Amino acid sequence: VQLQASGGGSVQPGGSLTLSCVASGLSLAHYAIGWFRQAPGKEREPVSCISSKDERTTYDGSVKDRFTISKDIGKNTVYLQMNNLKPEDTAAYYCATDGLRDPGFGDYGCDSRWSAKVSYWGKGTLVTVSS
Repeated sequence: VQLQASGGGSVQPGGSLTLSCVASGLSLAHYAIGWFRQAPGKEREPVSCISSKDERTTYDGSVKDRFTISKDIGKNTVYLQMNNLKPEDTAAYYCATDGLRDPGFGDYGCDSRWSAKVSYWGKGTLVTVSS
């Protein structure tokens, strides 16, 4: 499994960025995937998650109503649309998955225990929000 994140950059407060993460070695049609971030001097934290069949999306309270997670199965890519960015959003952003396939037609992932099971990580992409 390989995850390649991109799309980071420097923006002013209130600006927008869209992060992308291309997955290889698995099909996002059957796996949950999420975004995490790590700010300087802080622990890595979950930001958002989308379940295998897109039935569940979750967001940290600090980004809810500003960030949107989505998937393009044809491109095997997950996106994080980030609007109204704030200086406290400055961090390295990582995409990650636990690599566990869903049970056929059922949905899987993004429950309260999912983040602790993540074991496949992409390299981070840096987002800097400052004036």
